[in-house]
Amino acid sequence: MTKITEQPSLYRHLEKMSVAELTANINKEDKKVALAIEAALPLINRLIEGILSKLEQGGRLFYLGAGSGGRLSVLDAIELPTTYGIPKGLVNVILAGGVQHLIEAREEEEDDREAGWKALQDQHVSAADFVLGISASGTTPFVLAALQACRENGIRTGCIVSNPESPIAEAADFPVEIITGPEFVSGSTRMKCGTAQKMVFDMISTTCMIRMGRVEDNKMVNVQLINDKIIDRAVKMLMERAGLTDYDKAKAILTKNGSVKKALDALGK
Repeated sequence: MTKITEQPSLYRHLEKMSVAELTANINKEDKKVALAIEAALPLINRLIEGILSKLEQGGRLFYLGAGSGGRLSVLDAIELPTTYGIPKGLVNVILAGGVQHLIEAREEEEDDREAGWKALQDQHVSAADFVLGISASGTTPFVLAALQACRENGIRTGCIVSNPESPIAEAADFPVEIITGPEFVSGSTRMKCGTAQKMVFDMISTTCMIRMGRVEDNKMVNVQLINDKIIDRAVKMLMERAGLTDYDKAKAILTKNGSVKKALDALGK
């Protein structure tokens, strides 16, 4: 395989560039990310359908990753219960080194071939679930060995990688390759690769939540009422959808029922 992610930057002597030159060139490279994702949309769509087939039958999604991609998957998963009112544990993250060490960047843990599968077993992973491997290089041992073990145990898998024809893509049932090219700083895959991964995570989780009925029209009707900003947004959402004009009355109905969706159901809307 060709490790495009490790190829030299298209730009030389970065230390001699001005701030304006640096930001313009980084932005020029970042523009390539959306086009790379567009080229991969058929594979992304197939991956999402595979994930949905498990979630809709009561299964769980496990993001499995290391480095920047793994940490970005934590950010995606952690916001879903609040935004969409789903139970904790529906979308999970297996991170090399452990989610509890998120800010420590334990990069050496990505070479552990046993830890990923063991962590999945600790979560009682089964054929009802879906495991999504994340690796810019497409070779990360932590991810690769776990996906291979999943296949041996009849567990559906997918992956997001940034190099063509990688071992991890070969090990996945639903491989997605987002080829963004050499990084602005050679090998710094937290840049374009990380941006691409974040965008695809958004696509996966948002599309799944919408298809599973957690959104109505374009509104977060199942958002959890955890702070004043969200409560205010939810009250206004309820007023709009239920045709209410009294803010305080709408707020009382909302807090009594716990969510916009439940309040609308109580009102017969």
